[in-house]
Amino acid sequence: MTTPALAPVTGRARIDVLDILRGIAILGIFFMNIPYMGQNSILVQENIRAIGWTLADRWTWAVIEVLAEGTQRGLLEMLFGAGMMVLTTKAMLPDGPVAIADLYYRRNLWLLAFGLFDVFCLLWVGDILHIYALAALFLFPFRKLAAHWLVVIGMSFALATVAMGAGEYLDRTAMIAKVERAQARQHAGQPLSVPDRETLKTWQTKLESIRGNDAQKKAAQEEDAARRPGASFIAYASLMWSEWFGLQGKGFTVAFVIEAFCAMLIGVALWKWQIMQGGRSTAFYLGMMLLSYGIGTTIRVIGVTEIFAFAPIPKTIWMTEEFGRLAMTLGHIALVNLAVKTAIGTAILAPFKAAGRMAFSLYFMQQFLALYVLFAPFGLGLYGRFGWAELSAIAAAIVIGQLIFANIYMRVFVAGPLEWLWRSLAYVRWQPLLRRRGDLPVTIQEHAPIVA
Repeated sequence: MTTPALAPVTGRARIDVLDILRGIAILGIFFMNIPYMGQNSILVQENIRAIGWTLADRWTWAVIEVLAEGTQRGLLEMLFGAGMMVLTTKAMLPDGPVAIADLYYRRNLWLLAFGLFDVFCLLWVGDILHIYALAALFLFPFRKLAAHWLVVIGMSFALATVAMGAGEYLDRTAMIAKVERAQARQHAGQPLSVPDRETLKTWQTKLESIRGNDAQKKAAQEEDAARRPGASFIAYASLMWSEWFGLQGKGFTVAFVIEAFCAMLIGVALWKWQIMQGGRSTAFYLGMMLLSYGIGTTIRVIGVTEIFAFAPIPKTIWMTEEFGRLAMTLGHIALVNLAVKTAIGTAILAPFKAAGRMAFSLYFMQQFLALYVLFAPFGLGLYGRFGWAELSAIAAAIVIGQLIFANIYMRVFVAGPLEWLWRSLAYVRWQPLLRRRGDLPVTIQEHAPIVA
């Protein structure tokens, strides 16, 4: 028996809605990344008011936190799971070629290499490619698992965060009770015990960390010194590398690989249920959107309110953050699938198909523009000058430019330059790059049968 030659999915075999979702995700993720690129990452993470807190900044931060934060990762993770099913459909058949498994792992090992290039050459500390590549290495054996079991396993990370967050919530509640008792004795003029003094000292440290303590200020100053105009490339690169290695010491990669793997499993389940690729009814997507957004926005609005208190109070978001992220992500998937069932929705979202088909290239372009041109000490030197609203405006301008560029580029080429290189390396032969007659995208209803 002759084994059919493997080749990338192109032309009429593509599914438009997956490209649209990927395009929205890769362009939207820049709004989450640009604060870490254009401002002091210590302040962005630990003292959000320090980089700008005008009314516009507050609204920008809150809107992104509620509607977008983490959901672009969620979309890409779930799309990765669906993409595995597209790639490995032939391997699901009794006589499926073993070469597909070889291709799958080769693709992801090359993706890992590209991700490490992003970290060490483009200097992006928050790279997601190596995270997804590592998570995907564990994903392949789960492709035949029933959808409901995929969801059960996929929700395990969210459930674990509830348990960890609940412990932190209870600890903080107990601490506040101790602080109140110690303060009551202090106000009554009663002598404080050693535990009372330790409790008040710990509480004061937490209050100072919200306002910006000495350790934060020192770390922020060190970052500024390596990123402001005049700093050398070696100092700049060394800072970025040290930040990345520091995150590894805190378990960053392990935690995000687990998060990505679990969301990928959910993506596989959504594919098997025909949800991701537009196979369900309008009523289904409407109900899914309302339920998901109802849960997600409730969780996140409460979380933003807790954060805006700027006090070391116990926060429900510690327990509900991952559920909120998944709910909002599912809401976005439902909204896009609902929109493409209408003529006006299809017309509005059509430009994102091109972005989705060269998402890899656009992602690297964002890193280069931000970290080597706009905010580099040897570039335009704009680091540290802008607050939340201004950084989002810059991101919007770049994203609009990328969207226009992608639609012009994809009229001539079948893939982005990095997508083409990745495919060529994965298939161990040069792939066509120029678009040929007949290389036209399908409508959403024309996709191939779904493997359950």
